[in-house]
Amino acid sequence: MEITIIEQKENKLFNRNEVKFYVEYEGEATPKLLDIKSKLVALLNTKKDLIVVDNVQPYYGEPKALGYAKVYATPADLEYIETEAVIAKNTEAEEPAEEDEE
Repeated sequence: MEITIIEQKENKLFNRNEVKFYVEYEGEATPKLLDIKSKLVALLNTKKDLIVVDNVQPYYGEPKALGYAKVYATPADLEYIETEAVIAKNTEAEEPAEEDEE
């Protein structure tokens, strides 16, 4: 999976950077949103709790997708602006704790 940033602009009103990118995934399935998010964290040099991948739209018949992500300045800004559904789809599922039966 290869990510290429095509546009990055600052949105001062929402205290965030907005990033448009291409994802190329020759010979593999369309990458999961969380995999893309992890790669963007390293590429943009930010923290995982400050970035939200809004959408990823695959091209028909090509191993390529166009994506849009938002990088917030603080976690409080992210929680105030983004909906619960968007935050939930950008959060890794927690494994249920095993309970001891006695």
